[in-house]
Amino acid sequence: MTGNHTAEGPKHKRDLTRRKVVVAGAGAAAAVGVGGTLAAGAFAGETKGSATTGATASSSASSGEVCYRLTSETTEGPYYIDADKLRQDVTEDEEGIPLTLRLKVIDSETCKPVKNAAVDIWHCSALGVYSGYEAMGSGGGGGGGTPPSGEPTGEPPSGTPSGEPGGGGGGVHEEPTDDERYLRGTWRTDRNGQVVFRTVFPGWYQGRCVHIHTKVHVNGTWTDAGYEGGNTCHTGQLFFDEESVLASAEVEPYSTNTTTRTTLDEDTIYPDNGTEGGLLKLKYKKNAIAKGVVATITMGVDPEADNTGT
Repeated sequence: MTGNHTAEGPKHKRDLTRRKVVVAGAGAAAAVGVGGTLAAGAFAGETKGSATTGATASSSASSGEVCYRLTSETTEGPYYIDADKLRQDVTEDEEGIPLTLRLKVIDSETCKPVKNAAVDIWHCSALGVYSGYEAMGSGGGGGGGTPPSGEPTGEPPSGTPSGEPGGGGGGVHEEPTDDERYLRGTWRTDRNGQVVFRTVFPGWYQGRCVHIHTKVHVNGTWTDAGYEGGNTCHTGQLFFDEESVLASAEVEPYSTNTTTRTTLDEDTIYPDNGTEGGLLKLKYKKNAIAKGVVATITMGVDPEADNTGT
């Protein structure tokens, strides 16, 4: 999974296995797990006096049921690079609103934390550019002008990045065009199934709403070179509500991104079902989002599954 691989692309199996997984907001109420035990929410709030957004997942009605309602896996997209950066702070020199991303991984059947899993994240810059693929640009813009409005255009987006036909974010894997690796990284979950990344609030490019990609690898081995073997049990995307995106659009450098923006409702990947579909729970100071955002979510996975998202 993770290691010093070359630019030959991911070494995961290239066939897509569709399944259902659990994705629930980290602030959700405790759910009934196997044997009637309780699985508490993953994280407590960090920012006092902050604006909180996001939905709450439903609890199971009886023992033996999954912890949360299920949602579909999403596609890997064309811009995944088999992780070669073992780190929690993926910011490098990228400008943007500070974002603390707090994830928790649990077994969807037992509700128990999945420890020592390798979690990948990757996303575009404030101006919609992916590291490793700078030659592909931001899908049609990103410089100077007026911030985008929150109103849907009514027209299908055009000029999407290469490999993302129709703005769907699917497509086939693209080979990297450069050696940059900002806003990408991998780290292990602790004994509570938690992992924290420090990055910046993602920007946007034509054809997709604001999002972060993620993968969870399990049953492998941590080595000096990274994470080897095992299986990819989850491939997903994490989403941001419109209120937070519009607030970010008032802050530089996001305010200079003139690329036509796809809203959350217009996006063809987001399943439109709140935290069950990857909608992050966000905390930030109202009217002061530039000071930073804390985003949390709990992902329930089947550790024995293969979900490469390809």
